[in-house]
Amino acid sequence: MDIEGIRRAVLAAIASIAPETDVQRIRPDQPLRQQIDLDSMDWINLIAGLHDRLLVEIPESDYERLTTLDSMAAYIAARPSPTAPAGAASGVTAGAPTELPCTRHVVNGTPVTVRPMRREDAELEADFVQHLSLENRYARFMVTVRELPQAKLKYLTDVDQVGHVALIATIERDGHEVLVGVARYVVDPAGTSCEFAAAVDDAWQGSGVAGILMHALIGIARSRGLARMEGVVLATNSRMLKFTRQLGFSGQRDPEDRDTVRVVREL
Repeated sequence: MDIEGIRRAVLAAIASIAPETDVQRIRPDQPLRQQIDLDSMDWINLIAGLHDRLLVEIPESDYERLTTLDSMAAYIAARPSPTAPAGAASGVTAGAPTELPCTRHVVNGTPVTVRPMRREDAELEADFVQHLSLENRYARFMVTVRELPQAKLKYLTDVDQVGHVALIATIERDGHEVLVGVARYVVDPAGTSCEFAAAVDDAWQGSGVAGILMHALIGIARSRGLARMEGVVLATNSRMLKFTRQLGFSGQRDPEDRDTVRVVREL
C-alpha cells in the first residue's frame, strides 16, 4: 500500500476508537496525542486496529517512533510484507474461551452480580457514565465528558471477551438492573500483556466492588496466559494508586507525562 493509502487506514483506525475526532483536522507532522484525546488503552487499540487493517506487526519497542501521522505512515510503509492471513486475530490465542462465568456477591448487605459485559448493556453503560462525578469521569477517561458518543459506547460494550475483556458489577434497583462498576482489559498486539481500566460508581467507592472486579479480571488474564497487566493512573488519583498497590501493582512516573503514573503487575 502506498503512503496515502496507509494514511487513510491510520485515520480510519483513529476514527473507529475516537469517533468524536475530526480526522480531517489532524496535522500529519504534529504529535497525535497532542491533537487527540487518546488514553493509553485507546493507543493500544489504535495499534491493534492497524494490525487488523494492514496486517502489520508493530513491536512495543517501536511505539515511540509512531508519534505523528507522517511517522506512522513512513514506519508502516517500511515494514516487511505481512505473512499473517487476512482476518487473523492480533494478540489472541487461537481457541481462547469467549464464555465467562457470572458470580454473585453480597456487598454491604446488597446482592451484587459480576458478569461479562454484553452488547445489550449500552444503555446501562451510558447511565453509569452519566452518573459518575466529574472527578470520577476524568479519572477514568482523562478528558471531561458528560456522556459518551454512540460509537465509543459501542466500542465499550460490544466486546469479544477475548482480545477485549470487560466485566461489570450490577445491582437491582426498583426492579431494574443498575451498573455500579466496570473493569476491562485490552490485549496488546504481541499477545503477552494487557492494559486495564476500571471505574466504580461514586456511591460504591471503597465498598469492595472494585476489588471483586479487578481480582476477577486478573484471574482471567492469568488463566489465558498473559504475563503482565498494566494501566495508567492520574498522579493526583491517590485512591486508585493505593488500590493498585494493594493489588500488587508497582508504579512509575512517566518521564514524558508527569501527570500520570504507569502501574504494572506481573501475572
